[in-house]
Amino acid sequence: MKKLAALAFAGACLTLQAQSQTLEPHQKLTLDIYRELIEINTVHPHGDNTAAARAMAKRLLDAGFDAKDVEVVEPAPKKGNLVAQFRGNGAGKPMLLLAHIDVVEAKREDWSDGLDPFKLTEKDGYYYGRGTLDDKAMAAIFVANLIRYKKEGLKPKRDLIIALTADEEGGTHNGVGWLLANRRELIDAEFALNEGGGGTNRNGGPYIHGVQVSEKLYVTFDMEATNPGGHSSVPQKDNAIYDLSAALDRLSRFDFPVRLGYVTRRYFSQLSNIETGALSEAIAALAQDKATDAHLRIVSGVPRYNAQLRTTCVATRLEGGHADNALPQRAKATVNCRLLPREDPDFVLKSLADVAGPRVSVKARSTPRVSEATDAQSQVFTTIQRVSDGMWPGVPVVPIMSTGATDGSRLRNAGIPTYGTSGIFVEYGEIRIHGRDERVLIKSFFDGSEFLYQLVKALSE
Repeated sequence: MKKLAALAFAGACLTLQAQSQTLEPHQKLTLDIYRELIEINTVHPHGDNTAAARAMAKRLLDAGFDAKDVEVVEPAPKKGNLVAQFRGNGAGKPMLLLAHIDVVEAKREDWSDGLDPFKLTEKDGYYYGRGTLDDKAMAAIFVANLIRYKKEGLKPKRDLIIALTADEEGGTHNGVGWLLANRRELIDAEFALNEGGGGTNRNGGPYIHGVQVSEKLYVTFDMEATNPGGHSSVPQKDNAIYDLSAALDRLSRFDFPVRLGYVTRRYFSQLSNIETGALSEAIAALAQDKATDAHLRIVSGVPRYNAQLRTTCVATRLEGGHADNALPQRAKATVNCRLLPREDPDFVLKSLADVAGPRVSVKARSTPRVSEATDAQSQVFTTIQRVSDGMWPGVPVVPIMSTGATDGSRLRNAGIPTYGTSGIFVEYGEIRIHGRDERVLIKSFFDGSEFLYQLVKALSE
């Protein structure tokens, strides 16, 4: 059965690839905008976010949007943000459609043959390129759908605000933070749709659709060992690199305690009905507060589920020593942590210090940005469920806590409830965001476009 499903799925991809030459006009527009965005390098610090923002502004102006409703604000060179409004009748407060148009670095030599991260490439039923998922897909879809609404003469009950922003992935001029602090009136809204959610395909079809209503807290720590050093011809047992290596080895085997919140408990409750065998049994026990150590080992063995269970910390960068013929005086590791929403940062720091031991110092680089979860029982969430069920009948829509950071936390802290939902489905276990050969299924891209088109209309009625 699984083999037949996989063959059917592969056939569907090939069929769609053949159909890509005969797209509907609104699909062709969406693809053209998508390609244009992908092929503008917006990597910090040398990329040009302003160029991308201006290109999208031109798309809207060429489609007939009033110049007074389309603005590119540039708080610093190359750090431009586009904010545009589709005017409604004022019966409801505005809806914000948020997507960031900066991307993480990608080097051509790191990608597979025939793929350039800054060229949109169609291959084997996928679109490849940096930002194809994170987050230029939603940016292109929002722009194309606003143009589609304009052509159709949509009269929404509320203004639709699109904001395409800079430096979500890092950098010095986060667009959402700047807009909230300096031009709040441009993006003030009753609620927002953002990245952070999406669906998962498994065994040839969609099986779960997640909506981000919460996210982990991002904190980076420095682990550092120091030593007087000396000549490499006279080695000593105390060595900064060895001390740091031992600390990182202990970190690799350390787990923070399991803590389930409201969102993750609901997530696992629904997931237990989808998974099978021992994993399903373990997840069900976890959701009911009846998990044994054996159950926890089973669930923790799946990285994506383990990240929902607990705070995680992982070494991501390493440096040490100053000369080939000298004992190291310093060795340093970057440890990136994703804290559960209600985790105490001081507890995490103390835990890391205990793991590191007395010969290695641990310091936090920043204070985490805490935000409360968005209501997963709201009318907006119900509408998301209804539209999703119309497109993917029987596929459960579940609230999720994103393990990655998004600008949704900034909006939530500003009093704007935010829902991470894209309608774009990815393969189970595939995580190419920020990595090599980032890609999205062609079918999923256009399904996501249609889902967001229907969802925004439904929320505008």
